[in-house]
Amino acid sequence: MKNTYFTPGPAELYPSFYTHLQTALDEQIGSISHRSRRFQDIYRHTDEQLRLLLNIPATHRIFFTGSASEVWERILLNCVEHESFHAVNGSFSRKFYDYAQSLHKFAHLFEKPFGQGFDAADIDVPEYAEVVCLTHNETSSGVQMKPADMHKLKRKYPKKLFCVDMVSSAPYPDLDFGLIDSAFFSVQKAFGMPAGLGVWIASEACLEKAERLQQYDSLTIGAHHTLPTLWKNAQTFETPATPNVLFIYILGKLAEDFNQIGIANIRRQTEEKAKAIYKFLEGSEAFEPFVKEERHRSQTVIVANTRRSSADVIASARMANMVVGSGYGKLKDSQIRIANFPATSAEQVEQLLRQLAR
Repeated sequence: MKNTYFTPGPAELYPSFYTHLQTALDEQIGSISHRSRRFQDIYRHTDEQLRLLLNIPATHRIFFTGSASEVWERILLNCVEHESFHAVNGSFSRKFYDYAQSLHKFAHLFEKPFGQGFDAADIDVPEYAEVVCLTHNETSSGVQMKPADMHKLKRKYPKKLFCVDMVSSAPYPDLDFGLIDSAFFSVQKAFGMPAGLGVWIASEACLEKAERLQQYDSLTIGAHHTLPTLWKNAQTFETPATPNVLFIYILGKLAEDFNQIGIANIRRQTEEKAKAIYKFLEGSEAFEPFVKEERHRSQTVIVANTRRSSADVIASARMANMVVGSGYGKLKDSQIRIANFPATSAEQVEQLLRQLAR
């Protein structure tokens, strides 16, 4: 019997993925040249559908990378001359900070304990920080930062570049790209695809910063996938190097599917499913929500403390053909993580909760 994956990435494949994959194979999409008109049409279609889905303005470009982790490096090389600022409350926001240190940037760290969230009032950005690095959804701890708080911070610090990691939440967050300079995600989570494609959204302000830094002999902004090079190629819907053409095609088709449903409906469905999961956890003797502050609880990756070994919980669910994620890092044995992405229906969530209640 087929499993249902509630893991936070790779996750359950979106139902229409299989149809789009078969069409792509039938049309030999994986073999076409990335310098062909056919690829330009694919890039253009995916660009158009993502713009519609995420409300991305013409001031921003959309680029394709090998992963979201690659985008951490691209942002830090292209947009930071000296100093970056990082709000850290989990393992992935911490890795963004660690990348900055590895690239010899002066990285300011504002850290909260694992499982606690940020409000705009909590954060004071240092004067000389050039880029503010925020995580909308911390995959490791199940914490979300509200877009409204990100927007407030940008209004408070209008001259700084604001970058948002929305790897395990896009397309759920309603970001105002009139305020957010850059954002990025990968496709193996809420877009319901296998891993192997990252998406980077960047503004003209980011490009201007990269072009300025490129003129300095003492700095490098990269050797190939620099922001100016990506931007130049994107103007004609091309890429500097051979990309994952197959997945760019499928991403465009899935974004089109999401647009047919409507982003407002997807957000509403996500919130309704999350509400059911949290209600179950709060009323359970076997589980409890890890994130205590309701306003900081993730709607897309829900983390629960378990009274018994999480391995036992996961094994029991697997016997019923449902796969949930373990806790992250040191909390692997005492937590589970439940992905709440568009690929899983309300009915499948109800089946999972009945299984967990046993």
